[in-house]
Amino acid sequence: MTDATPPEGPQEGPQEEENPSLPDIGLDGFAPYLINRISARYNADMAEALRAHDLTTPKMRALAVLAVHPGLTVNELAVYAVMEQSTMSRTLDALVEAGLVERLARKDDGRVRECALTAAGAAAFSHVWPLMRSLEERMFAGVAGEEREVFFATLSKILRNIRQHDF
Repeated sequence: MTDATPPEGPQEGPQEEENPSLPDIGLDGFAPYLINRISARYNADMAEALRAHDLTTPKMRALAVLAVHPGLTVNELAVYAVMEQSTMSRTLDALVEAGLVERLARKDDGRVRECALTAAGAAAFSHVWPLMRSLEERMFAGVAGEEREVFFATLSKILRNIRQHDF
């Protein structure tokens, strides 16, 4: 009579290669490649749609983040909007000049400036949100319910694995 429990420890015999090459797995098996392709397509489509609203992708990202997280500093906003701090500073200058964002002294520390949408900024974002959402929905054609929930949970887990900030 044999034990049905597999033995513990290293097994003898053929094993899968632990570090397959890119040609072995292909581009469609390499997550960073797929993420970059998806992001590039979304960003190109978004940039085209934003032209009619006199907005750029960096401006849209800043407005979107501030719609969800008002009161961020420039550095925090740059992290959330996924852009260099210097680019974010120039973007904020343009948004302030356009009357879409304001910089306010933090209540507990007047040396720190927080960014917030103005009423005009909130209105501008409300006009581009349907565009953002429709482009996202196009990406998710045929992906719904549990499959979509698992996808978002997996992406969130991956972000937690690689992030360099506490937010």
